[in-house]
Amino acid sequence: MPISITAVRHGESESNAAARRAEAEGRALVLPGRDEDVELTDLGRSQATLLGRRLAAGTPPEAVWCSPYRRAVRTWELIAAELPAAPEVRLDARLGDRRMGLLSGMNLAAIAERFPQEAEVLVRGEDGYRPPEGESFADVIARVREAVGDLRAACAGRHVLVVAHDAVVLAIRHVLLEAAGDLEHTPIGNTSVSVWRAGEMELFNDVAHLRELAP
Repeated sequence: MPISITAVRHGESESNAAARRAEAEGRALVLPGRDEDVELTDLGRSQATLLGRRLAAGTPPEAVWCSPYRRAVRTWELIAAELPAAPEVRLDARLGDRRMGLLSGMNLAAIAERFPQEAEVLVRGEDGYRPPEGESFADVIARVREAVGDLRAACAGRHVLVVAHDAVVLAIRHVLLEAAGDLEHTPIGNTSVSVWRAGEMELFNDVAHLRELAP
């Protein structure tokens, strides 16, 4: 039976906001703590609530597959608060963000200071590049492909919501469209909505629900 998959990125996180400020100020950034534990900002929470209202007004999910990272789980909790009923929820580590290993929590300026050779490779944007103790985009695609296969088998005929990260949304597109070669990189907006029905992409990276947040 055909399956409908809606993939969303988490709301703005504290690391997203810190990285944006550091880039604007032209300074190196090294974030403390584990990437898995990063929280949403106030804006991120508002974004997630608006996304929940959008999903409630359309076709609410019948099942949810969510990254176990705190920012994704919190996004889902805020979405769920707006839905008319609670679907079954599965946390799946294969939907976690790309692991950057020794480079985790650093922006490019900080990587250039501490690991200049790694920074040079990052700038070239090679999908096969694997940071020390981390993952390449090819690694992310492999685990997402496996998760999508299990999702299709477990949720045939249902509308499934995936709450995850930008790298995961890009990997899902790559997998569902059966793309060959390197990953097609597109900046994925916080709480953006991408929809596939029966394997066909109907919507990608849409943030229409955030219009009321525009300054």
